[in-house]
Amino acid sequence: MVEAVKIWNEPNNLSHWDFTIDSEWKEFSRMAMLAAIKIKETNPDLTVVMGGISPIDPRFVSLLKSYGLLDYFDAVAVHGFPLDWNHWQIDEWPQKIEEIKSVCNLPVWVSEVGASSFGAEEVQTFGLKRTMQLLAGKVERIYWYSLLDLPPTWEATTRHKESEGSSYYRHFYMGLIRADGTPKPAFEHFDPMMGICQWFHFRDHRLEEAVGWLKKLKVKKLRTGISWADWHRPDACDWFDYQMEKLQEFDTTLTLCFTPPSRGIVSSITSPPIESGEFADFASQVIKRYAMAESPAGKRPLNKGDDGILSNSGFSQP
Repeated sequence: MVEAVKIWNEPNNLSHWDFTIDSEWKEFSRMAMLAAIKIKETNPDLTVVMGGISPIDPRFVSLLKSYGLLDYFDAVAVHGFPLDWNHWQIDEWPQKIEEIKSVCNLPVWVSEVGASSFGAEEVQTFGLKRTMQLLAGKVERIYWYSLLDLPPTWEATTRHKESEGSSYYRHFYMGLIRADGTPKPAFEHFDPMMGICQWFHFRDHRLEEAVGWLKKLKVKKLRTGISWADWHRPDACDWFDYQMEKLQEFDTTLTLCFTPPSRGIVSSITSPPIESGEFADFASQVIKRYAMAESPAGKRPLNKGDDGILSNSGFSQP
């Protein structure tokens, strides 16, 4: 069941939003506002969350607040990885949360927090346990990133690895489950009071395996995403119907992000769109298909012109 929708992911991170084009985030704010309005018009019961920010920057939240954008959200979200990428220590988590609370009155979610096993698996176990100690009771939601390690042959969704050096490879070791399908020591210390953030690639062969591990962990809250760029693929709805049906038993927060390159100011998934309203239309289509009580995931028929995409009857499960 989809219970919440996040608009974009890390909008103050160049890996996810090109602020060299939109340096004051005015285009982002317009796009996000239109999407939030359309989501609430489509299903007023959904919680609408501002895309988790990384780095955690109260000045950025204040900027969006000055545009009136926060008036359209029910919560704000932050992401933090102090044991891997951030320039602050893990025990500063409560301070980071208070910095955001000081500039807005909305509930704060930690929609991504994690620790890689890149250096040692014991570090990840420590990070998991300490994170829960520091954040429990201080925020409404905590989502551990992530369940599964990235396969070593894939690429991480980030800036070019040349610019990150060895830090790039930490992206591949964030999961509680190794790429070979075996659990790490931290798996045994996961507290189901947390949620899990797990992104699935288009036609991700790991989906059913992931559902099995989520059940073993007794996960109730899940955060995942639907890519606007992938929504433009010819067989997009077949895949996302399958994904959302498999995830239906979890209370899911659905992140909507990534511009179709053909619809961006520049040809990139991080580009501001040419027309801000197109993202809102996409959001409405997703909500109608997967987040309406009368339209269970994967059961609503897709007609020509309905979502601008024809269903591919030749789709088979991965």
